[in-house]
Amino acid sequence: MTIFRSALAAVDPEEAVRRHLRIEAGALAVEGRRYDLDGCERVLVVGAGKAVAPMAKALEDLLGDRIAAGLLVVKDGHGLPLRKIRIQEASHPVPDERGVAGTLEILKLLEGARERDLVICLISGGGSALLIAPSEGIGLADKQATTKNLLACGATIHEINTIRKHLSRAKGDSWRERRIRPPC
Repeated sequence: MTIFRSALAAVDPEEAVRRHLRIEAGALAVEGRRYDLDGCERVLVVGAGKAVAPMAKALEDLLGDRIAAGLLVVKDGHGLPLRKIRIQEASHPVPDERGVAGTLEILKLLEGARERDLVICLISGGGSALLIAPSEGIGLADKQATTKNLLACGATIHEINTIRKHLSRAKGDSWRERRIRPPC
């Protein structure tokens, strides 16, 4: 039982963030990289996935009021009450309108990011299904049908994500086409 509890603690998303992020001399230290918080105008937090709410909780505990705004898209039932970062619950693995609405809000937030803003992007399992913004000419119904067909035929997550990125304004090379920096 001790080994089992240790294994669970090792993969706890909130604790993982706490282990790997620190504030050191006015900077956010992440795995050997430093991001100057004192020189930032705003800290924005975006993301998607089944485990991003507890990750964001740890981030809020660490950064507090330094976070200006944020939005996460999570699977139904995976939200948590947060102080600065909003949660949008949505369907997983087949996307729905709530996922589209949340993703479009994230894109709008990112498009408003300025040079001196620090954008922190939290992604966990399920993020690709939850971060949903169909490409021009593709509707949500098309993406839902594609997802259902891929799941029904036994496609791997790698195969599903390869298709998803080509049908999305929020994944793959779409960031280069929109001439904005990717969020992570």
